Amino acid sequence: MKEEDIAISTDKNKLDVKLIHEFLTKSYWAEGRTFEQVKVSIENSLCWGMYLNDEQIGFARVLTDGTVVAYLMDVFITDKHRGKGYSKMLLNEVLAHKDLQSVGKWVLATKDAHDLYRQYGFDMIENPERLMSRTNKK
Repeated sequence: MKEEDIAISTDKNKLDVKLIHEFLTKSYWAEGRTFEQVKVSIENSLCWGMYLNDEQIGFARVLTDGTVVAYLMDVFITDKHRGKGYSKMLLNEVLAHKDLQSVGKWVLATKDAHDLYRQYGFDMIENPERLMSRTNKK
């Protein structure tokens, strides 16, 4: 596969929201997320689509205030395109984005991609017992 066949864009109009929803709703971290929730999350985040010959094969989004913290989430490469280095290409673009260069702290959550993210300087959170979360009841 030639690198020139790959494009990465922050243009939200190019995103295949249906594909993103289908992938996310089957993932361990976003199972059951509605189509509307995916649309709203895209509207309120910085987003990247990865395309192979104009077909979307990857996605990432960042929720941030642009200075203190950036939360990297919903990163994926479609199943048939995994293992080809595309996730690294996508992460390189996300982490190099001009609007994120002054962010002091990056966070993410993963069950199975620790080795990938360690390559980009991510490490286990110090004092995880300080972290808390709240889930709204539906």
